[in-house]
Amino acid sequence: MEENETFDFIVVGGGSAGYAAARTFHERGGKVAMVDGAGELGGLCILRGCMPSKTLIYSAEALHFARQGAVFGFAAGSPKADLSAMQARKKKVIAEFADYRRGQIEDGRFTLFREHASFVDEHTLSLGPDRLIRGDKILVATGSEVSVPSIPGLSEVPYKTSDDVLELSVVPPECIVLGGGVVACELAQFLSRVGSRVTLLQRSPRILREFPAEASRAVETAMTEEGINLLTGVSLEGFRLSGEERTEVSFLHDGEARTLETGFLFLALGRTPATRGLGLAETGVELLPGGRIGTNEFQQTSLPGIYAAGDCSGPHEIVHVAIRQGETAALHALGQPVEPMNYDQLLTVVFTDPQVARVGLSPDRLKERGIDFLSASYPFDDHGKSILMEAKHGYVAVHAERSTGRVLGAECAGKDAGELIHSLSVAVSLGATVHALVKADWYHPTLSEIWTYPLEDLAEEIPPPA
Repeated sequence: MEENETFDFIVVGGGSAGYAAARTFHERGGKVAMVDGAGELGGLCILRGCMPSKTLIYSAEALHFARQGAVFGFAAGSPKADLSAMQARKKKVIAEFADYRRGQIEDGRFTLFREHASFVDEHTLSLGPDRLIRGDKILVATGSEVSVPSIPGLSEVPYKTSDDVLELSVVPPECIVLGGGVVACELAQFLSRVGSRVTLLQRSPRILREFPAEASRAVETAMTEEGINLLTGVSLEGFRLSGEERTEVSFLHDGEARTLETGFLFLALGRTPATRGLGLAETGVELLPGGRIGTNEFQQTSLPGIYAAGDCSGPHEIVHVAIRQGETAALHALGQPVEPMNYDQLLTVVFTDPQVARVGLSPDRLKERGIDFLSASYPFDDHGKSILMEAKHGYVAVHAERSTGRVLGAECAGKDAGELIHSLSVAVSLGATVHALVKADWYHPTLSEIWTYPLEDLAEEIPPPA
């Protein structure tokens, strides 16, 4: 066995959280190693998540828009999806990001081990039968993987994951989507827009159940209008092969036993932390229900020498959160002053059409904390710019502290909600009041202008500070 090589900081995983942590630690003079045994460097976001999915979703949105000629007063043709061309464009876009990230990881700042790691103890990793490396501090940033629930027959039938959908070169004639979360809804709409007949089966009473009910309804309405067969409140009963490359799905819906058959079963029931084989539990690291690695507000696990960041620790599978967690862990491991992680200003976006976005504290969370607040909202179907754009689905809402008018949260379901929410993200982060925001210039006619309506309502109801 090779003699142990020792580092100040070892990062396991080269995705967004891992790279951010390694970079931060190195910049402050530490000796850093990165361990990543994946077939390709870059992490989920660049290779199989954010960037490839949003590239394809945008192509499908452009196709959908091109079909709306009659609505806007010009002769519309019948453009069809060319998935091979979409994939070629996606690969070109992603290659630039992947090459850049790979170059950053391989530029010599870190000692890179292209191996799979497992813990021997709090400070030691095994990289195979003949090599051990030691770290004063170790960060686990191994991301997540597709969750496969225990449902009778599921393991015996062929199914596709988001990885498969993002590599499609031929449109499946029809498909069944299992799930109603972010990935399920985004890619179900993508599949429908490129030409597949989509049925979505969701176990909860509504899709996007972690988002406001009104936002869910806006997306449900749009998806149904586009021809997606949306079934909620479904209880999946089982799966079986029903012919050559065909699968029969049995489920209960509204108390009725039903079956559907498909040649393309898309499993989109969430993701689970990718921690198998690391030996975390055996080493003494606390794992939370669902397999997430438990951490404190500085990303430190139950063993002080081991940190975790990104999807493997959660609680939010969002890139900018993972980056901040990685930076926080690195600074804490260095013993430098660092603000603890705080999710009161969390920003989240869903890239359906209409998009869904929210920032800060929701009304339910404000009530849980006993905070006295007021909310005001306004619909897109009564807003000038959205009406002329035929973007009438959705609404905006603002939640402000009753005593001060300070904006504590906001939500938006509608056209380009992921862009619109950033005005209120800045407001929440800076502790701005509704009175200050109504003094800003909001250009007419713009989509952003819609925020002025709830802001003005709240400013009228809440006395300005003396």
